Amino acid sequence: MKRIIIAALALSMGLASCDNLLDLSPKSEISQDDYFKTESDLQLFSNSFYNNLLDKSPYDDQSDIYVQQTLSDEMLGGNKRTVPASDGGWTWTDLRKMNTLLEYINQCNDEKAVVKYTALTRFFRAFFYFEKVKRFGDVPWYDVELGSADEALYKPRDSRELVMTHMIEDVDYAIDNLPDEKEETSSPYRANRWAALALKAQFCLYEGTYRKYHGLSLEGHDYTYYLDLAAKAAQEIMEQGPYKLYSTGHPESDYLMLFAEEDANPDEYIFAIKFDYGLSIYHNATAHTLVPTQGRPGLTRKMVNTYLMKDGTAFTDQPGWQEMTFLEETKNRDPRLAQSIRTPGYTRIGQTEVLAPDLSLSVTGYQPIKFVQDPTASGGQVDRNDRSTCDLPVYRFAEVLLNYAEAKAELGTLTQTDLDNSINLIRRRVDMPDLNMSKANANPDRYLSDPATGYPNVTGSNKGVILEIRRERTIELNQEGFRFDDLVRWKAGACIDQDIYGMYFPGAGEYDLSGDGKPDIILYTSGTAKPSADSGVLVYEIGKDILLTGSNSGYVYYHKNIARTPFNEERDYLYPIPINERSLNPNLTQNPGWDDGLSF
Repeated sequence: MKRIIIAALALSMGLASCDNLLDLSPKSEISQDDYFKTESDLQLFSNSFYNNLLDKSPYDDQSDIYVQQTLSDEMLGGNKRTVPASDGGWTWTDLRKMNTLLEYINQCNDEKAVVKYTALTRFFRAFFYFEKVKRFGDVPWYDVELGSADEALYKPRDSRELVMTHMIEDVDYAIDNLPDEKEETSSPYRANRWAALALKAQFCLYEGTYRKYHGLSLEGHDYTYYLDLAAKAAQEIMEQGPYKLYSTGHPESDYLMLFAEEDANPDEYIFAIKFDYGLSIYHNATAHTLVPTQGRPGLTRKMVNTYLMKDGTAFTDQPGWQEMTFLEETKNRDPRLAQSIRTPGYTRIGQTEVLAPDLSLSVTGYQPIKFVQDPTASGGQVDRNDRSTCDLPVYRFAEVLLNYAEAKAELGTLTQTDLDNSINLIRRRVDMPDLNMSKANANPDRYLSDPATGYPNVTGSNKGVILEIRRERTIELNQEGFRFDDLVRWKAGACIDQDIYGMYFPGAGEYDLSGDGKPDIILYTSGTAKPSADSGVLVYEIGKDILLTGSNSGYVYYHKNIARTPFNEERDYLYPIPINERSLNPNLTQNPGWDDGLSF
């Protein structure tokens, strides 16, 4: 669910006063000709872009590595994915506001303000169109304000090549004209030059890899053009930007604290969304993992298997890894595992009580803790629905490093030095061994190559290092809203069909999940007496209260009886255009594989 939460800066500046500017009546009170006169006007009008376009709940997006009690339509597939009558992401209100601002911005006599807010608006227009291209592919490009009777409203979709070309023009203007220094009063909550570079690196990486793995041969530029732009944009941030990875020298907690602190870390967060207890501006990340009515989210066993051992070797190379219980599988792992889910010895931030993963709150047992705050946050109300106040990232430096390494690897120009300046900085933050390019390519990881658990279509001399970069990306950016888009651009929809299992239980009995030597869950079989247990210990009947892959043993399989349809390779990489939109504009063609009942 994508909540609309007004950012603190917007509230403090009276955003609501201009949201419906173009609909105000009578015109004698205010008109377009009377507005856009001062920098304050431009700022007020553009504040809604921050509020309307940025994702306020990336932490709950489902995929092959993170699921909830009720699976998303994308995870269910088949007839669960249908053509909507309206909306479905085909909304253009914010674009109209951007083009309105650009139409009238020269009414402002402050030339510096005109340049600055033109750059900001073009940044958000590129951002807006990136979301549209990801969702629909070809879309109409509009860069002027249109009226309800304008014929251009009924034009066909433009090619993604044309749209991407204009996006690059917009973002390059933003790079050249947005402030390049972090403003003390607003950073990192205002888009600046570095945010524009991060956006460029992100959407050029997406487009380059999409074209490569989907085999798109379009008139214009090939995939290497976009990957080169992505690498160069990321490199500029790496070499010239004021950012670095957050680290206090505590690899056992730095990753966790980065996302749980009240305020966005200005060293690593290039662009962030502000939340504030005093202004009652909240999100739901903490309650999402702690309140049973909020989805019961959990990482999948596939995701947990992806984390390396502490010495850098693959967990899935360990003898007997397939049937390791929770206490066994969590030993000596990449420290980010214990900073992403509850593992033995886990305590809430600032607390001393050891808490076990709770299967009544997590359908897989792998209970997330990323973005879970100190229980004293929000006046002690953070565990309630919609009371989280830690700032959420839009762009952070770690993603820039990952984008750089992947673009170079896909281009075939990656070197060990490139890895040392990117991936290995991320690993060193958590005291993990460096990634060695030669070793990775000499022996590509079997688990990441297996069709049952890994990625299709990765070939060539850089196969091993590409798989390892994907591993790093999956782990480092977990719950930050990237995974489904990554699967789409890699043409890895088959991953959606892979098993969504949880913890392994070898059979009935008592299980210690916290590491304190006491049972946290007791399983028993049908036909036997229900065991007695201390308060707080879960007692589940196998096959009734808990479903396993086997009759009385195996992996937790909450969705065992839920029908899922295989990912449709010919259809599901793009979303359908709503029926009403095509009815209004017959020039809009439907995306392949989607039947909307219209004959044109």
